[in-house]
Amino acid sequence: MPALASRSSKGRRTINEINMVPFIDVMLVLLIIFMVTAPLISPSTIDVPSIGKASQAPDQVITIEIHKDKSIEIKSKSNVSKQGVDTTLKATLDNIGQQVLSLQSESANTPVIISADRTLPYEEVITVMDKLQKAGVQRVGLSVQLLD
Repeated sequence: MPALASRSSKGRRTINEINMVPFIDVMLVLLIIFMVTAPLISPSTIDVPSIGKASQAPDQVITIEIHKDKSIEIKSKSNVSKQGVDTTLKATLDNIGQQVLSLQSESANTPVIISADRTLPYEEVITVMDKLQKAGVQRVGLSVQLLD
């Protein structure tokens, strides 16, 4: 019901204005609450893995290189002997899983590192990772270049 104001004793007139004082009071209280609680809220932190935590390099590493023209090469390097055994295979998306598994025949925990050209769409890398996962390859990582 609108408030009534008496101007004179003859008649009453309604006030058509909104009282802003309670609104301002509520907004100031909310502002103070947010200013006090904002420093107490810690931003979420992400625990990113760092380089150099491994005590020694693995004995065998399989590297999958995806070139600009979407051709795929699989390189296997073994450090078991002093000479090291290097194997390079050409692969397609259809047979990449079987070839990696055949190179991993000695040890299923052999790490697989995917190295792709920077200009290649990310979807191509994900497709290769999906094919490896469906084939049963366990340890798959991405190769990055560190900024100097």
